[in-house]
Amino acid sequence: MPDRRSTPDVVALGPLNPVIDRLGRPVHDLRISVMDRCNFRCPYCMPQSTFDEKYRFLRAQERLSFEEIVRLARVAARLGVRKVRLTGGEPLLRNGLPDLVAELSGIEGIEDLALTTNGVLLAQHAAELKGNGLHRVTVSLDSLDEAVFTRMSGGFGGLPQVLEGIEAALAAGLRPVKVNTVVQRGLNDHTVLDLLEHFRGTGVTVRLIEYMDVGNRNAWEPAQVVPSADILRQIEARWPVTAAAGRYRGEVASRYIYDDGAGEIGFVSSVSEPFCGDCNRARLSSEGVLYTCLFATRGLDLRAPLRAGASDAELLELLRGAWTQRADRYSELRSELRGSEAPLRKVEMHYIGG
Repeated sequence: MPDRRSTPDVVALGPLNPVIDRLGRPVHDLRISVMDRCNFRCPYCMPQSTFDEKYRFLRAQERLSFEEIVRLARVAARLGVRKVRLTGGEPLLRNGLPDLVAELSGIEGIEDLALTTNGVLLAQHAAELKGNGLHRVTVSLDSLDEAVFTRMSGGFGGLPQVLEGIEAALAAGLRPVKVNTVVQRGLNDHTVLDLLEHFRGTGVTVRLIEYMDVGNRNAWEPAQVVPSADILRQIEARWPVTAAAGRYRGEVASRYIYDDGAGEIGFVSSVSEPFCGDCNRARLSSEGVLYTCLFATRGLDLRAPLRAGASDAELLELLRGAWTQRADRYSELRSELRGSEAPLRKVEMHYIGG
């Protein structure tokens, strides 16, 4: 049965009241982690050396219920949130997830509802997710080389199931289907062009992501980063591409179109070309902590007031306060912050999604 616990009736929140942070950035996207567990152990996110059978994940009652998630999403919509993305861990491990999608899709103001998944369970759920109101899906896939895939997934999961999930998403009418590929020097950078070749002309958009220092456990070093510009030069030597027009504020990917009409590629260049100045994303952990940056060191607990009986108006003011005080720009200050004497203890990516 889906995970449900009762919450107070929703109170009318009045007209839309957009909010901006201290750097003039509006809140537009809300990423909601529904599950801290995952069936992969990708070294850059949940390395097996830490997240083994002894690691204590959240208990079911510690995670937000669907009603609590929907309530917070409805409140966030009054502050200007227009896009909601469900993440993990692996969100499809959360029992009854299509029911949550159905409820979120009915929230006034939410125009785009998406899901990020490793794809292993996607084939089982794609049609129902689409039928319940999911608009699009992003699948994390770092290589089509079996050995590299196995290494980058921590030895878990299966490449055939991921590819089957992508096909099922296309067949279900989820559009667009995107593939997120984290590129790490000396690990999978030599397989990027083969992956692009596979998805050319299929309607799948591949987004190549610079390896980032998310969390505290992936032993990140700048030398492991392959700058997007380097990969772009390799692509242009094989297929002519043209920069796409019409980039909107808050869009993290630099988009390129194949000149032969075979589709689109995106680059997410948080290291070489930080985009903090336009970042409009908030993140909600599966236990109800709100973070205003992927690299945040602290967040705002919303579960406690939710379960203490806070009204929607009170929750609205908590969210407003968190965003109006926001001044995050970690990627722009990466070198300076990493060089400080006191190391930062950042939130782990599996806890709030990528």
